[in-house]
Amino acid sequence: MKKLFVLLSLSFLFITLTDAHPWKPRHHIIVDTDGGIDDMKALSMLLASPDVHVLAVTVSSGVLDARSAYVKVKSLLDSYFHNGIPVGINRSGVNNAQVKFKPPDFKWGNESGINPASAPEAVNVISEILRYEDSKLSLVCLGGLSLAAKALKEIPEFRSGIKGIIWSCEGTGMTDGFNYSVDIPSAKFILKSGININAVSTGSGNQVQYSEDFITGLNGINTPYAAKISEFLSSPSAKSHKFSFLISDELIPLFMHFPSFFSVNQTGSVNEVNVLKTDSLLFGIYKMLKRETIKRNQVINDLPSDPSFYFDDIAPFVTSIINRYGEEEWQAGVLANELHRHLGVYAIIGVKMGIRVREYFNVGVDEFEAVSHAGSMPPLSCMNDGIQVSTGATPGHGLLKVINDNPLPKVEFKHLNHKIAVSLKPDINSKISGELKEINFIYGLDSDIYWELVRKNAIKYWRDLDRHDIFIIEEIE
Repeated sequence: MKKLFVLLSLSFLFITLTDAHPWKPRHHIIVDTDGGIDDMKALSMLLASPDVHVLAVTVSSGVLDARSAYVKVKSLLDSYFHNGIPVGINRSGVNNAQVKFKPPDFKWGNESGINPASAPEAVNVISEILRYEDSKLSLVCLGGLSLAAKALKEIPEFRSGIKGIIWSCEGTGMTDGFNYSVDIPSAKFILKSGININAVSTGSGNQVQYSEDFITGLNGINTPYAAKISEFLSSPSAKSHKFSFLISDELIPLFMHFPSFFSVNQTGSVNEVNVLKTDSLLFGIYKMLKRETIKRNQVINDLPSDPSFYFDDIAPFVTSIINRYGEEEWQAGVLANELHRHLGVYAIIGVKMGIRVREYFNVGVDEFEAVSHAGSMPPLSCMNDGIQVSTGATPGHGLLKVINDNPLPKVEFKHLNHKIAVSLKPDINSKISGELKEINFIYGLDSDIYWELVRKNAIKYWRDLDRHDIFIIEEIE
């Protein structure tokens, strides 16, 4: 295992990731999938990377029918707590291809309560995103080109609003693979449309498989995306299926992040993309699943995860907090409390709320506006510091507004055309505020004992409160 990654690391030294905007992702995309198991892995990698903003996912018929694919995709997004990413169905898409192998029987997430009949039309989802997103998008097609053709015909701003299409053409050439045969008229229409197309061949004879060492290594990556792929690759259904361990549609996120791994042959507006560096693919996947595709800090390289770096009272809990809630919540919590100049409960609540909302929309920092109802009076207003650090929604960026009327542990967040209200559950808020009032009554704000107890409570709630369980999220629009 160690030998494998040392060799991969050496080869990776020659790969330079293009420096992007200090905090914005380079890739803004909509992903269209037909529900194949390789799509689950590719979509997970795209969702994992902080250098990619997945604005929406659409489903079309192909490996699965569109309704079944919708259930798979929605359950996957919900399992990652990305409940705010819209999912649309291409109900009029066709599938003329012959599915030669039944996909592995693997659930992408909890499917209960998911109703495809309530899903919006895919073209409407794309049109809505184009209306509100300023950055030019790429349409990533992991299956056929039916939706791409439909969007080009029915959405006037589609051609001008996208940078191009990244298509998994799957065969040894663009016209002999399954994804081409799904809807040949649509494929011909798109290939002749003049839109910039990167057609990534996933079957050019240079196919790579996931190795046992790599699968074992996934267990050392503390992200839900690595855990999901590891769960599948270790499952009986994967081990009994011919194509489970082949890298196929995963080449799309690899090409987006590491173009030097590939050769490109251009003919007009169409680029035929083939794998060039097969020995680097597994390490590229490893980097994406570790979320190490961009530099996310501005001054420091990283915050240590070694407990000995921290004060004695919090050191015993560092590893468990990181393992349970992830490095982003930990790092935001550390920075927020340094900014706040004391370790406070409501600052921690603000951090957990901000990370939860970023998770909900699957976005980085500075991606939404926030209106806080926590007011300007401590201790409740301390939430605002946690919100700022965890989301980047600061007054300096013009993204945070504080309302002082009737203070509540509630913040409204707006991302593109979606607005949600997030509130701390009343019973938890009552418990926290009651404890703070009690120790204030007994010891007073000027007492060292008061601040010691506040610190002790903050560590306790940081350790014990799961951000997925403590908030009420309501969709406003």
